[in-house]
Amino acid sequence: MMLLGLVVGLVVLFDLGTKLMAGEVTASTLVVLVWRGVVNGLVIGLAGVGLSMTYSILNFANFAHGDYITSGAFAGWAATWVVAGLGVADIGSLLVLGAAGDVFSSELQTSVVGAPLAIVVGIVVAGVAAVLLSLLVDRLVYRPMRSQDGIALLIASIGVAFILRYMLVFVFGTAPRSVAVTPPGVKGTLAGVEYSFGYHELTLAFCALALMVGVHLLLQRTKLGKAMRAMSDNKDLARVTGIPTEKVIRWTWVIGAGLAGVAGYLLILESGTIAYNRGWILLLLIFAAVILGGIGSIYGAILGGLVIGLTDTVSLVWLPSEFTQAAAFALMILILLFKPSGLFAGRTTA
Repeated sequence: MMLLGLVVGLVVLFDLGTKLMAGEVTASTLVVLVWRGVVNGLVIGLAGVGLSMTYSILNFANFAHGDYITSGAFAGWAATWVVAGLGVADIGSLLVLGAAGDVFSSELQTSVVGAPLAIVVGIVVAGVAAVLLSLLVDRLVYRPMRSQDGIALLIASIGVAFILRYMLVFVFGTAPRSVAVTPPGVKGTLAGVEYSFGYHELTLAFCALALMVGVHLLLQRTKLGKAMRAMSDNKDLARVTGIPTEKVIRWTWVIGAGLAGVAGYLLILESGTIAYNRGWILLLLIFAAVILGGIGSIYGAILGGLVIGLTDTVSLVWLPSEFTQAAAFALMILILLFKPSGLFAGRTTA
């Protein structure tokens, strides 16, 4: 089986080299695809960290995680529009992101160049809103069911997902809309290879990497992080040794949902368009990244996200865009055939 994987990898690399030499694919195009894959992978990985922490500590797959992403994104972008649009449009129209078609992102110039303060405010609000939402849902739904098995909680999370999604539809409507404008990026040529990095892509990459490093330091250098790792290893033993499990659970929601909200906001910043089902669509890729990396491992979620993101874009060299996600899942299955527990098997929460 390992030999088969090695052969497949070598064939793919050989074919890619052949296409580059024949001019069917240029080095500049490949750089663009790889960079896009890294950007997408960082969003998937950042959101996957929260999902992985929730699973390892609370022991259930939270299907509402995608809607925490969307809810945080909508809250953050509403705040961004209010800050950027003060004195330009009515505050009611700004709060619903121009649902009536009376205000547009081009008027507000919502970008890291045109409205940097509004973007910073939006990122903070997106994270805080997702945290408050997750704590409320935990208090009303998950906490009373804490003694139930993972299946019951999973079904409950699906119900929560639908409720959150259609609450967003009730407020913002179903139509996708542009909420950000795209400023010029950094362009140039290096060793004959053209490159182009958008400011929003760079902002996403910087914020995602900073947050990932922050989570690593929290888990490895703080008492809270040690308590989280202890609970992920053995919840009953952690409770017996005096670890305040409810406090740890609350912080798990704070960190996981906060990362999800920020990931949602950054995803919309980079793409420029927001929709009520964006997080739900992304959720399948997030689950793939978490499973590929090893359920419960934050490093596995990050690496899994990058693998899924890169496969999704680089596979455009061989496949139409409609089939690239299928290629990402095919690679996930291939890797799991060799490492059934994931790339970071046995590494829970850290």
